[in-house]
Amino acid sequence: MRRLRRVKILATLGPSSSTPEMVEKLYRAGADVFRINMSHTSHDRMRELVQTIRDVEDEVARPIGILIDLQGPKLRVGRFADGAAMLKTGQTFTLDSDETPGDETRVHLPHPEILEALEPGHSLLLDDGKIRLVARSCTPRATVAEVVVGGRLSDRKGVSLPDTLIKTSAMTPKDHADLEAALATNSVDWIALSFVQRPEDITEAKDIIKGQAGVMTKIEKPQAMTRLTEIVDLSDSVMVARGDLGVEMPLEKVPGLQKQMTRACRRAGKPVIIATQMLESMIAQPTPTRAEVSDVATAVFEGADAIMLSAESAAGAYPVEAVAMMNSIAMNVESDPYYRSIIDAQHAEPEATGADAISAAARQIAETLDLAAIICWTAYGTTARRAARERPKQPIIALTPSLETSRRLALAWGVHSVLTHDAHDLDDIVDRACDIAKDQGIADHGDRVIISAGVPLRVPGATNMLRIAYVDGDHVKRD
Repeated sequence: MRRLRRVKILATLGPSSSTPEMVEKLYRAGADVFRINMSHTSHDRMRELVQTIRDVEDEVARPIGILIDLQGPKLRVGRFADGAAMLKTGQTFTLDSDETPGDETRVHLPHPEILEALEPGHSLLLDDGKIRLVARSCTPRATVAEVVVGGRLSDRKGVSLPDTLIKTSAMTPKDHADLEAALATNSVDWIALSFVQRPEDITEAKDIIKGQAGVMTKIEKPQAMTRLTEIVDLSDSVMVARGDLGVEMPLEKVPGLQKQMTRACRRAGKPVIIATQMLESMIAQPTPTRAEVSDVATAVFEGADAIMLSAESAAGAYPVEAVAMMNSIAMNVESDPYYRSIIDAQHAEPEATGADAISAAARQIAETLDLAAIICWTAYGTTARRAARERPKQPIIALTPSLETSRRLALAWGVHSVLTHDAHDLDDIVDRACDIAKDQGIADHGDRVIISAGVPLRVPGATNMLRIAYVDGDHVKRD
């Protein structure tokens, strides 16, 4: 089964989509990668879902990616004596280290790291931004704040801190336990880190993961935007997590930040995923709003590698329909007469490396000669991701002997990965590439393809060869 679109689709699994039958339906409707949200999933359930996905993978005979999304630090206020309190605009309200239940004047904040980091003038957003406070005086044990936007605040509501850099890890003890359980399955392809603030958060996770999975950084904190270049460089992929980002920053800034992150990732050749509320109304309705369709289309026009469904596929009433709708929108955008000119206008110049120059040359040659496909031999996926960075018109086929690599490439724009045994020599590289292109229905008799690889073989990051091959029946001619 080969997708007829370039952008990839992530679908979150949950109560509406956890059976083998439903997972297979979601895949056949268009899902390329499945997300397991550890905020709502036990270790046993996670292992069951991973096995279910791998069983479906065997059934459909195509590599499927698995993303484990770590919860990250959830910052919440304590409890109130009456279960809630009404905060009035203009009053003062204290958040402190006293565990006594709160009232209209104060509440316990069970996060000493926040009290230590807050400074006068910093904003505190409570209950998804519905209530806004501004710190006026701060000590390591209490912060007295002014209520700028009041409202009813109940037990254990969330706290967001758009102005405050908290000097703690983005990974909690729960995240460490969840990560170890995920890696122990030996079947997880991506780990998503939540609430990353600085590059050191990524380094910490990579030291634990040790290459067993790709690291996906979720950008949902304003602090991360101030060091975006460093974060993109360290990450294996990036998720534009618009939900929390829209809580901690003015909503009207989020679309511009989405474009900024998408282009930064394209320049770096790192997959970028657009997430949150893409088809939100399909949680309860069989069709999306026109605005939601436009939102998904915008992400595809921007050249995002992937677009994601959250509650729509995890807990909604129409999970299969949501995936099918996203698939339909993407295919229609990619056939739009303006699509190619928009994608090309955002093209980034290649880096000054041999491998990037080879990938850029492959795209130019393929388009100039109207070749049938760009075929990349790759051990770790780097060559294929470089080819995807160029956003060529031609299909990209990634040939790899690594099952893990083929699964990770399920996230990369336009890449159709095929698992095959390693090539013996240069002639084998060319012959097998042409045979597979024919078998996959991408090239036909009389077509030509361009092949990139590294010589000598099996040397990571050594892409240094281009070969044009003419496919004629069972006989391959080399140009």
